[in-house]
Amino acid sequence: MTFVRIGGVPHHVVAEGSGPVCVLSAGLGMSWFDWDPVVPHLAPYRTVVRFDRPGHGLSAPAAAPPTAAGEADRIAAVLDALGHRGPAVVVGHSIAGFHAEAFARLHPERTAGLVLVDSSVEEDPRPARTTAPARALGAVLAAAGLPAALGPAVRDLAVRAGTVRRGAPGPDPALVRRVYRTSRVLRGTLLENARYEAVAAELLALREDRPLPPGLPVTVLAAPDGSARWERRQRALARRLGARYETAEPSGHLVMRDRPDTVARAVLDVRSRQEGAVDARGDVRSGQEGA
Repeated sequence: MTFVRIGGVPHHVVAEGSGPVCVLSAGLGMSWFDWDPVVPHLAPYRTVVRFDRPGHGLSAPAAAPPTAAGEADRIAAVLDALGHRGPAVVVGHSIAGFHAEAFARLHPERTAGLVLVDSSVEEDPRPARTTAPARALGAVLAAAGLPAALGPAVRDLAVRAGTVRRGAPGPDPALVRRVYRTSRVLRGTLLENARYEAVAAELLALREDRPLPPGLPVTVLAAPDGSARWERRQRALARRLGARYETAEPSGHLVMRDRPDTVARAVLDVRSRQEGAVDARGDVRSGQEGA
């Protein structure tokens, strides 16, 4: 296993495959191994970089609460640490969709494309003033021994709720126990959740000040799973970003587990879209925001 130090915090990273670089960043409370089903579809054609944000997976706890700019810079720092300084396709799932979009806005010269996988959407975020309650709750739950007792079971319930495929192979149970029996992951998840709306508000501000690069290939890959309201919000996000809109069906929120082939295709399509060979599978926009 590889660790790189960013801002004084050890980050767990995994890089495999060859070719143009893509970065996969998972949602709240998830780990690098949640992308395992996608990697075999990508590694023959791409250098696939996965990393755990602070307090997630095997990475050390966060030194400071997350921000949109900080998470964008973290992605850049991970790529720097691995020696990848050229443009990369950035894939963000759920809350990491905020981070991926922020990266494209703050590091446009390093962004080859953007794939938002059932990304979080907040039209009117109302940030909490402090993360103190989340920190206090984490301390209480850790002192009570709940992560060690219930952490893997809670993760299993979350995965079941977020997927429609049953019986699909999952990660090594020993790895799941190693990660989710720790209070570090509980605290990291609570901290990110407490900062969720603040990060969303920061991203809305970035949309006003930092346009996406002209012509950047952007895909919004949604899993409506029967929710008309969620589909409307995902389509609105695609329109706002001038993105191609696609659905992953059937799929729950954890699209990378239910439809890894669809996620991989969205990543691999970036090159053909850059070359102007856009197919007709989805709703295609001009690549300009607000189109």
